[in-house]
Amino acid sequence: MSAFAAREVLREGIGALLGGRVGSLVDGETLEGAGARVGLTDPATGTALLDYGAADAALAAAAAAGAARAQRAWMALAAAERGRRLWAVGALLRRDAERLARLDAAQSGKPLRDARAEAARVAEMAEYWAGWCDKIEGRTIPVPSGHAVLVRREPYGVVLAITPWNAPLFTAGWNVFPALAAGNAVVLKPSEFTPLTSIALGRLCLEAGLPAGLLQVVCGPGEGTGRALLAAPEVAKVVFVGGPAAGAAVAAACAARTIPCILELGGKSANIVFADADFATAVQGAQQAIFAGAGQSCVAGSRLLVQRAIHDRFLAALAEAAARIRLGDPLDAATEMGPVATARQFAHVRAMIGAAAGARILAAPRPPGLPEGGFWVPPTLLAGLSNDARPAQEEIFGPVVAAIPFEDEAEAIALANATRFGLAGAVWTRDVARAHRVAAAVRAGTFWVNGYRTIHVSVPFGGFGASGYGRSSGAEVLAELTQSKAVWIETAESPALGFGHRPAGY
Repeated sequence: MSAFAAREVLREGIGALLGGRVGSLVDGETLEGAGARVGLTDPATGTALLDYGAADAALAAAAAAGAARAQRAWMALAAAERGRRLWAVGALLRRDAERLARLDAAQSGKPLRDARAEAARVAEMAEYWAGWCDKIEGRTIPVPSGHAVLVRREPYGVVLAITPWNAPLFTAGWNVFPALAAGNAVVLKPSEFTPLTSIALGRLCLEAGLPAGLLQVVCGPGEGTGRALLAAPEVAKVVFVGGPAAGAAVAAACAARTIPCILELGGKSANIVFADADFATAVQGAQQAIFAGAGQSCVAGSRLLVQRAIHDRFLAALAEAAARIRLGDPLDAATEMGPVATARQFAHVRAMIGAAAGARILAAPRPPGLPEGGFWVPPTLLAGLSNDARPAQEEIFGPVVAAIPFEDEAEAIALANATRFGLAGAVWTRDVARAHRVAAAVRAGTFWVNGYRTIHVSVPFGGFGASGYGRSSGAEVLAELTQSKAVWIETAESPALGFGHRPAGY
């Protein structure tokens, strides 16, 4: 197979994993939508790959109604049986991991080695949440009125999950499996640009014995398909992963219907390097923080705060290391960084580099052999910016880092917190006490010490401030995806029918 063969890989993956058809997966059937045609583009070459019909309002409504029916069938099963079927999904994900990874790499431009790692993590997610199915418990409350009060945790019913293009399979599994474990059905609307592995996941759930319709995959743009799903009366909760503007629109739509949502909206995370850090390890960590995934990560360390005593030396070492990152065909297992995933994002990243007025731009050279039409951005450092410059305050979502010097711990913390976002951050230091102080002081939902970008399904994940609200993993998400119901049971031998002998309020 020739290099940059995304079209061939897509054809193989669609045949093996999607039954040869691309469309929304509703009630177990692949259906072509009657909405506008959506085209998929190879990020590495800029060439068209395929197109499909977006789900229209009628198909979105049918998907939500079907999910409600499937959720009742799901809850009719014993909790342990639900767990066994979710575990079976994990086994199928492991069986098809290589095909899923190649399909994800072809549609998104993600390096194959990253896609392989993510496919393995998604199988782990299914297995982890399978174990929770029969462990969602209630509690009793000893009220002073003579009642026995039971508190039950009950699913919402239908959860709408809206996922982005930067990690299609990973974010699908991350948001689908806890909702299913909690007893909900899920309507999944993947990014219109990268729907293929989400459809494949839906088909694997069917093969594992989940009721048809329990995971509906509805494909199309947010403006049409997403808006119709948000209006569906069966949707009782929304989980959204994406940008702040779209997240605000989703939150407004949920507020208009008085339904809750979880928002994960990205960030402008500070990666803080003190002069006493292990220099070589911190340089390697700074690379991983921003250049992994071509910077298209919600937790990317896109603000590099370096203590002034080592600032220039650190940036020189980072620029030298960045120049050695291997850019190339996403389907080549040796590739370390691929292209930006979409034409729109490519234009945004380039515009943000252009907005770095007065900055010293340290960009790695473009390797020979990359297709001219692809969405390639080499690893780029912006030095000499102030923390209030636009590229230091707005999410770039590309392989571009703003490097900012600081004098001492107090200034580092102040700079780290001088942003509307609060998703993640890190500190590099040998001083254990300082590490604890900085981790406590920086406002972020996830914070690393002498490391970066490690997350796990068992650990809560979410943001502060403009990075959103709610937690999408760990035991905490089960509280997000269920509702508490108080059941009052009269235990008195001769209960009073009025309020005469009871304390006020009972």
